[in-house]
Amino acid sequence: MSNSAGAAVGILVNPMSGRDVRRLAARATNMTHEAKRDIVARIAAGADAMGASDIFIAKEPFRIASAALEQMSLRARVHVIEFPLQLDARDTETVVHRYLEAGVRTIVSLGGDGTNRAMVRAACNYHLIPLSTGTNNVFPMLVEPTIAGMVAALQARGMVPDHLSRAAKVLHVKSPRGQDVGLIDAVLLERDHVGNLLPFDAGRLRQILLTRAEPDAIGMSPIGGLIEPVYADEDGGLLLHMETQENQRHAPEGAYELQAPLSPGWFQTVRVKSVSRVPLGVAVPFRGKGVLALDGDRDHRLEINETAVVEIRRDGPMLLDVAGAMRHAVAAGMIARRLS
Repeated sequence: MSNSAGAAVGILVNPMSGRDVRRLAARATNMTHEAKRDIVARIAAGADAMGASDIFIAKEPFRIASAALEQMSLRARVHVIEFPLQLDARDTETVVHRYLEAGVRTIVSLGGDGTNRAMVRAACNYHLIPLSTGTNNVFPMLVEPTIAGMVAALQARGMVPDHLSRAAKVLHVKSPRGQDVGLIDAVLLERDHVGNLLPFDAGRLRQILLTRAEPDAIGMSPIGGLIEPVYADEDGGLLLHMETQENQRHAPEGAYELQAPLSPGWFQTVRVKSVSRVPLGVAVPFRGKGVLALDGDRDHRLEINETAVVEIRRDGPMLLDVAGAMRHAVAAGMIARRLS
């Protein structure tokens, strides 16, 4: 175990998470800047209490993190990273790079699946506690921010054993127009277009590859999770081939029909033609014509006969087991000091 010297914690805030049109088109509430400031303050308080030496935040247009910390009396040194803002996902990537350059190896993120996808696109050589403030929140954790800050500081101090963190599964994509990554789902949509921000139309789903098929999730994940669950700690994923609108009158034997929550409070009828498990490292082809979406973002166009190849690897950031780390800290006597 090391001491707290150089125990740096980074807090990464996506100011736009939980505020896009997908939430407005469903029945979700917006995540306000004030709510995010409260979350940042609680993370910082927890990290400070557990001996973080430095807390890194980044400049962003709404001053969420800086406003949260400027009135707090912290023993930890606060560093504000400034850089030219692009006002898109490139800012998240830049923050990750700048944190790593400064020696930060433990990050608490505020965002959804898309925010953490941008982080992974930048780099993966850090420990991560992703907190849920986004639209689709399969990847982030529902953890009290105060406790997240405590565990982040303990990790930064070298006081969390290796077995209480594990690399995240990542979707690696090779398309005719380049490479990309995702964290939860790769989805081929027909009759759609790149950049569309509306919720997915179930009738346009053609093929889905999931790293996590969870029945208690929202979005694409429960389509598989309500049939054959695959969880974060399982190696491999789940491949779904969907019934197109033209073929729904003649569903094959073994097909499924279900009501799935594709957005918060918003269900659609989904028909699944086939379900199969996919081991790690197996290349899965996605053939056009269509749009390939990663974690809800329609980023890749596939023309007729063009193919993208997607495979799942376990090579993402090290996700911390927050509850397990706290149990370990208590059992090892790291927090409470006996007075007599």
